[in-house]
Amino acid sequence: MTARATGAGAGAGAAWLRSRSARLLEALVAVWVFCGAMVITEPSPYELAFLAVMAVSLLAGFALRRATLPLLVLFTLFVPFAVIAAFQVQYSSVTDALIYQAVTIFLFFTAYWSANYVADAPVERMKLIMAAYLAAALLSAVLGTLGYFGVGHSLLTRYDRAKAFFNDPNVYGPFLVLPAVHVLRLVLLGTGRFGSAAGVAVYGVLALGVFVSFSRGAWGHLALSSVLAYGLVYTLEATGRQQARILILALLGALTLVVAAAGALSVPSVRNFVELRTQTQAYDTGDSGRFGRQGYAFDLALEHPFGLGPLEFRNLRVKEEPHNTYVNVLHAYGWGGGLMLIAFIGATAWRGLATLPRPGPARALMIPLVATFVPLAIEAAIIDIDHWRHFFLIGGLIWGVAAGTVPPTYRAR
Repeated sequence: MTARATGAGAGAGAAWLRSRSARLLEALVAVWVFCGAMVITEPSPYELAFLAVMAVSLLAGFALRRATLPLLVLFTLFVPFAVIAAFQVQYSSVTDALIYQAVTIFLFFTAYWSANYVADAPVERMKLIMAAYLAAALLSAVLGTLGYFGVGHSLLTRYDRAKAFFNDPNVYGPFLVLPAVHVLRLVLLGTGRFGSAAGVAVYGVLALGVFVSFSRGAWGHLALSSVLAYGLVYTLEATGRQQARILILALLGALTLVVAAAGALSVPSVRNFVELRTQTQAYDTGDSGRFGRQGYAFDLALEHPFGLGPLEFRNLRVKEEPHNTYVNVLHAYGWGGGLMLIAFIGATAWRGLATLPRPGPARALMIPLVATFVPLAIEAAIIDIDHWRHFFLIGGLIWGVAAGTVPPTYRAR
């Protein structure tokens, strides 16, 4: 009886610890996602918060899912190639190269962890993550906009472009796209807390935040993601009455956009900056321009199967990065590591698109993710995104939502 009572007490204690840890894990996940808006140093608060998330998840009964196994295979194959590539550097120190690779490996792992976390309860956990992400994005958009208009200008801007607490306006702008598209879907359907004027206001704040980044990639990203979300919601989710609402909202939105653009362009400083950003830039043309660099970088990648090592290209004939993720990963991680990251992008897009035809809650969760990730994959051809925290987070969420839709007998490991 004593042994049985002891065993029962231990079981109750373990259950209590798991329950408490699960509650704590929810709070830590929200903090971790929110910290994605603060990336000024490496390691950033995002990395530090994830270490706490990892530790508590082990106590909370965190489970791995068989449906995410392909993602684990890609990650596992990526690691040795990345380590080998670090030792190919000639101009940088091996220590700096290993730190760079360690950050990428860490971020890749966060995608795998996120996939398994979301797969266990897609609706509830996506609600938690998107709430934290939206809060972070709204704060970033407000701070970035205030910085552009002179409040905290030196801290919140770079080259007179909004960046909030990011290092680069070109990262800050795309970070705002997923929550903007998430809110847009709710506005179009007229559901949830953002199905009214409040949703329009939130989308407007985020869109303004993207605009003052003056990142052409972010502008195109938001526009294409919004159009994709509009089309997917209209064709896959909306009822007949909702489709009529969506058409009316599209007309009103187009009119509002024209008026807002006219108002913005009436400000001389804004008009001059927009004209500058929409013109062909000097670093885009010529043999040493963006596209000339990419051709040279690709030829160079073919000659080095183990890679050049991270941040080496800028020390060669051209003094800037190729700004093409699909080429840069071949340099930084070798053919093997580069192909694993490219495969991750392709497989993630496929997993998301394959989930869309299935009716149910998963499709509602997946539409903003796919509408954001596909343009992000396109944007990767003109900028380096292999150290963007939200890129790996969105990829992991897609895998998690997709894994959460397969039969439980297949999901459980």
